[in-house]
Amino acid sequence: MKRFSIHIAAIFFLPGSAFAHPGHESGQFIGGLSHPVAGADHLLAMIALGLLAAQLGGRALWALPAGFVATMIAGGLWGWAGLPFPGAEPMILASVVILGALVAMVMRLPLTVLLPGVALFGFAHGWAHGAEGPAQGMIPYAIGFAAATMGLHLLGIAMGRLIGRGALLRGLGGGTALAGLALAVAG
Repeated sequence: MKRFSIHIAAIFFLPGSAFAHPGHESGQFIGGLSHPVAGADHLLAMIALGLLAAQLGGRALWALPAGFVATMIAGGLWGWAGLPFPGAEPMILASVVILGALVAMVMRLPLTVLLPGVALFGFAHGWAHGAEGPAQGMIPYAIGFAAATMGLHLLGIAMGRLIGRGALLRGLGGGTALAGLALAVAG
């Protein structure tokens, strides 16, 4: 927990680092794999989605992560093709704040409400990955960022299941939402 607190503190005191996404220059699997974990905005949103899925359970456990990754890949192709998606960065920051807040407030929205929002967030994250991605070697890069994203969702699910649905889970959600607000102010 101490190491996690240090990382959250770094987000507040070194906000510029949140938007630095190294690794996408290589155009290889490793570049794509490192991209989602290198920026706090992506990292926090991916884990928060996993926490939310764990908190909701049932079909949300697989539907939210699968929906996010599917639309993220579509958004990645859209961004890689050079097609515009106005407001992608604010949407990414909103995903951190909103997903964190949903966990913190123990919001039990139906999947029919959550899935379209998650799809929009996934598309925005994917667009950023694709727009910042390599000119060549997009396939291994996309496989890498999809694998890393699913891994972060699974980490969030594991964390949510491990700590249960109590105050600690809500605290992680609240901390995520606050970190998202800090990133938005810093940006």
